[in-house]
Amino acid sequence: MISSGAPAALINMIFLDGKKLSEKILDELKIEISGIKKQLRLAVVVVGENVIVRKFIEQKKKTATAVGIDIRIYPFVEKITTDELRQKIADIVHEKKNTGVIIQLPLPEHLNPQYILNSVTPEKDVDVLSARSLGNFVVGRNKILPPVVGAIKEFFEEYKIDYKNKYIVVVGAGNLVGRPVALWLLQEKATFSVLRSSTPNPAEFLRKADIIISGVGKSKFITGDMVKEGVVIIDAGTSESEGQMVGDVDCVSISGKAFYITPVPGGIGPLTVAMLFRNLVTISRLRSN
Repeated sequence: MISSGAPAALINMIFLDGKKLSEKILDELKIEISGIKKQLRLAVVVVGENVIVRKFIEQKKKTATAVGIDIRIYPFVEKITTDELRQKIADIVHEKKNTGVIIQLPLPEHLNPQYILNSVTPEKDVDVLSARSLGNFVVGRNKILPPVVGAIKEFFEEYKIDYKNKYIVVVGAGNLVGRPVALWLLQEKATFSVLRSSTPNPAEFLRKADIIISGVGKSKFITGDMVKEGVVIIDAGTSESEGQMVGDVDCVSISGKAFYITPVPGGIGPLTVAMLFRNLVTISRLRSN
């Protein structure tokens, strides 16, 4: 088992290979899916135009094709209202051919995200983002994990990273990363802090962290002078810079201090997509039993 806190002289930063690990999971799913008679379909609700969102959608479409899952994109104009979108999603959720339904985030600012997420029933909520799904997750009744939580857990298990006995700092409290990760860490009885935009002196928390999980979507927000030697960093933040997808961490300044880090792209992203499709297969199996 490798833990954080390695002496500086021994640090040789290792990239956690999400692409390789996702391919392993998807190969297993492909075999399982081939034995399912009914065609599985993921419905993706997309509102407006966003560069990052388009890249996420393309990644999901590519993965779905590779494992034999149908994917249906439901695009809506950016000016749609919250009530109008909820009505449309209700029809999508009740479509029997749709095995699972996700709302691609982020949504335009004028929409009420949680109200819209709540329109997906737990039986088809593969993202585990509706209030009912999150409630089931908190009390241990959900059979699936939020995809980003599943991805982080896979990394920890694959690379034998001790997290239950370490101090973890979660950067951001958003729907996709911070909130579900914090809820999971509570279940795991881990010791952690959550940093928000209003948190004063975030560097004071980050310098004490054995493990950092970041999902704020701010390019190069975390720099080498803000972390301690031997830290493990899960960079789940994505933003666009000069036409490239980048993470929350400045890998150049972090180099030589971090022990493990997830690259962007190629880290948490592909593994999260793999966990999404694993959830889809799981809920399909549960409904057929």
